[in-house]
Amino acid sequence: MVAQTEKFTKNFGIITVPAVELPTEDGEPLESSWHRSEINLLIESIKMHLRGRQDYYAGGNMFIYFNLQQARRPSYRGPDFFVALGVDGSYPRGAWVVWLEGGKYPDVIVELLSPSTAHEDLTTKRELYESIFRTPEYFCYDPDAHILRGWRLVDMEYDEIKPNERGWLWSKRLRLWLGLWNGKYLEEDDTWLRFYTKNGELVPTFGEFEQKRAEQERQRAEQEHQRAEQERQRAEQERQRAERAEAELARLRERLREQDTKLT
Repeated sequence: MVAQTEKFTKNFGIITVPAVELPTEDGEPLESSWHRSEINLLIESIKMHLRGRQDYYAGGNMFIYFNLQQARRPSYRGPDFFVALGVDGSYPRGAWVVWLEGGKYPDVIVELLSPSTAHEDLTTKRELYESIFRTPEYFCYDPDAHILRGWRLVDMEYDEIKPNERGWLWSKRLRLWLGLWNGKYLEEDDTWLRFYTKNGELVPTFGEFEQKRAEQERQRAEQEHQRAEQERQRAEQERQRAERAEAELARLRERLREQDTKLT
């Protein structure tokens, strides 16, 4: 629970708003293990991509409270995934409370559709993110149909983002592509929603990054071993050439001695 008491001055007096308890969960399970893993994947990828920075916050399956009336009677589940830029990301949150974040709303929201949430995600939530949150970019992914859609706020209204030739959607706020990827994550082999760099490289998870670095280190060690072996072979060849040259020189000297002997 999160409790908050607000005080502000008006006409030289003080108005006190009673403390409001803000639930951080509704007890409803996620639609599937895929949904849970996908949320973790998106959060982990963003943290990997922005590692070393603390000027952002990435959350998932989290309530967003934006006014006291809505806080007292929450009527919808929070976004599956969101990123807020330009905020202090050095500490965790149980919920995103807009009035405690200086009025800051998410910059990017991603909803993972399911049969029970698809209609709300594409209508009620889309309208909320467009008209109230003013979230610059909103993406929806249907894991059953493998359909990815996105909207960007243009002139206060959502305009659908056109995919590239790969079907990826560009996020101007994150400066990343959002697209599909087939592979294994958390021991689940499936189709996942992933981030890609501007150059089309997959944004890795921490595990993938460490695995890639270990592979690069192995390759460097193998290259060093090959270079050392080549140097050893060159040294051996030089030694053999020197021995042959020494043997040839000795043979010539012997012939000279033989010729001198005959002349005398």
